[in-house]
Amino acid sequence: MARLRAAGSVFAEDEARLLGDNEALIARRIAGERLEHVLGWTDFAGLRIEVDPGVFIPRPQTEALAEHAASLQPAVALDLFAGSAAIACVVKARNPGARLVAAELDPIALACARRNGERFGVEVVAADVDEGVPTDLEGRVGVLTANVPYVPTTELPFVPHEGEPPEALDGGEDGLDWVRRVAAIAPRWLRPGGKLLMEAPEGENLSRLLIGDSPPFYPISGTAFRLSSPCERVLSAELLG
Repeated sequence: MARLRAAGSVFAEDEARLLGDNEALIARRIAGERLEHVLGWTDFAGLRIEVDPGVFIPRPQTEALAEHAASLQPAVALDLFAGSAAIACVVKARNPGARLVAAELDPIALACARRNGERFGVEVVAADVDEGVPTDLEGRVGVLTANVPYVPTTELPFVPHEGEPPEALDGGEDGLDWVRRVAAIAPRWLRPGGKLLMEAPEGENLSRLLIGDSPPFYPISGTAFRLSSPCERVLSAELLG
């Protein structure tokens, strides 16, 4: 514990308990590797989610998105930009009878997601955004979640992401490139009344960023969404039939 504290760990006692007497793990942590990557797992909404080095670590604030998605009790749910598939695993754990599909492109994250998916019963597919998602889901998805990258490119150097790919955080010039992309493809997958859920940057009203002072209907390619914010930092966009 003294070595961890000397290396700058704020929670040295907790970390020492988790790392035990494993000198190899302790050395990696002292060298500055993220605790979750050293352990190979993180706690997310009460589930142990595997996270390999190089995989984006699911953040505690994203638990609200996962729990809200689960509370909607979808029969079919799709998680894009799945990373380790943490969100999809929570939705499946809370709704054992649902079909959950998680889509991820990065090969390291994909391997990790597949292991998590096997444990929780989530179908994991390789997909570039939605290219690669099983087409039998078209028009059938009750909940589409997407924890997209939303850090503006110029701010990325100031956001801690050691050991994580910058692509997992980089949201383009204004941070909304992937928000717009997912909103544009969501109507293909959602059933009427289905909901798209995305995480909003801290302190931002994502619905206002998207629609400004317009009414709470966001038209995309002839399709309209009803926007709301069911909980802090979560945007809900309901597809109007």
